[in-house]
Amino acid sequence: MDNLPMKKTLQEYVDAFNTNDLEHLMSLFSDEASVEDPVGSPPKTGRIEIEAFYRESMTGAKLELLVSPRGSYSNAATITFAVHTEKKGHSIRIDVTDVMTFDSAGKIATMHAYWGPDDMQQL
Repeated sequence: MDNLPMKKTLQEYVDAFNTNDLEHLMSLFSDEASVEDPVGSPPKTGRIEIEAFYRESMTGAKLELLVSPRGSYSNAATITFAVHTEKKGHSIRIDVTDVMTFDSAGKIATMHAYWGPDDMQQL
């Protein structure tokens, strides 16, 4: 799979998240996609579960890309970013790397978000 379309999709993902454009964000995923955020939590599978997850996640949060999207020699690409949001009335930052795989149509098939408790900091 060509890296440029995957990287373009990941930039669109960040842009759609930051503009609260849930419809555009969901258009980037395949109908059978799964999201595991963070890795180790129960996966969200299919459009209904994924849309509910992003509807909640996008509220009051912004993504700051820390490096440009990275591709691979396969059908996977990554983005590394900081999530800026609030938790219990405090501003927090969560450093995250998302690894996404893509189907043959160029849609996101899986998303795995790598972050843990020590990746969150109160600002």
